[in-house]
Amino acid sequence: MSFDPERAAIRFGCGLSPRIAPPDSAEAMLSQLTGRDRAAEAFPVPGFQAAVAHYVAVRAARKALRATKTEADREAKLKARKKAERAMSDDGSRWFASTMLRRALTEDGFRERLVAFWSDHFTAFEQGGPLRFSHVTYTEEAIRPHVAGRFADLLRASATHPVMLRYLDQSRSAGPNSQAAERREKIGGLNENLAREMLELHTLGVEGPYTQTDVRQLAELLTGLSYSMKAGFKFRPGLAEPGAETVLSVEYGGNKARLEDIYAAFEDLARHPATARHIARKLAVHFVSDRPDEALVDAMAARYAETDGNLPEVYAAMLEHPAAWADQPGNIKQPVDFVGSGLRALDIVPRAMPSEKYGQMRRMFFTPL
Repeated sequence: MSFDPERAAIRFGCGLSPRIAPPDSAEAMLSQLTGRDRAAEAFPVPGFQAAVAHYVAVRAARKALRATKTEADREAKLKARKKAERAMSDDGSRWFASTMLRRALTEDGFRERLVAFWSDHFTAFEQGGPLRFSHVTYTEEAIRPHVAGRFADLLRASATHPVMLRYLDQSRSAGPNSQAAERREKIGGLNENLAREMLELHTLGVEGPYTQTDVRQLAELLTGLSYSMKAGFKFRPGLAEPGAETVLSVEYGGNKARLEDIYAAFEDLARHPATARHIARKLAVHFVSDRPDEALVDAMAARYAETDGNLPEVYAAMLEHPAAWADQPGNIKQPVDFVGSGLRALDIVPRAMPSEKYGQMRRMFFTPL
């Protein structure tokens, strides 16, 4: 089979629209992807500091409420707390609306699908509290700018973002022989969450060629990755385990903890043949079929290896392959994809999504059952 515009819009985009033409070639899809991000410009979402501002305001309002001494003061502080929480929720709803409007109105549906794919691949979110909408800002900062770049850069951006560091409890992970441990500071000890996710899910895959020793060594190497609310990502050498660590038979670092050694490990993990295969298969499964043609996966993995993980080249290998355009039905749409396609098919425009309904929509689509 060869390129088909309608199948391209449905299988690789956000669905058909009565007034937005489907792409006319795979080359056009790739050209849009590497060009100007018009949907993000039209429907903006801020970065992590916008979520931090709400975090600070809500925490301050809650603290002030707890400190009240009179009923009149309590009434005023309660109103202030509700106002801060409402502002946070309203902004979270607007950010959500922007993501849905992008799906409904973009001319570059492949980009929106890739942003969603990579956001799921590098899952990170806040369970609740004043930062519960920060996952939207994480996607905007760590994922979206890198979907048309190198996989190694995407890996690095996601692993060092405050939302990921909070989600996997990495920011307090400290080596057993670190300066912080020697001073008996209040720390969390060594945490293997990020190291395990990175090997098992982000790079090599569940059946990848790593052992528990590799997980432990990578966890020690990653100590020091942290953040501050004000500055964002921050490397804290005092938390880092001294000495060299060996991951997949490669030694990194020495006596002095350096961020550059962690980045070198990211590069090597991104270049590993198992990573090429894992990423190729996962993309093929997401876009084409739960059981993709092995020749398609082979072609994508080979292109990944040939181009040092240049993602547009991997996407091109997928779109060029006949198996990507097979007649048989592909995967069933995920709920968010189905909703996005519905909005697009109905030609929903901003005026048909009134702001007072954003919160209701967000709760409907994202509140766990």
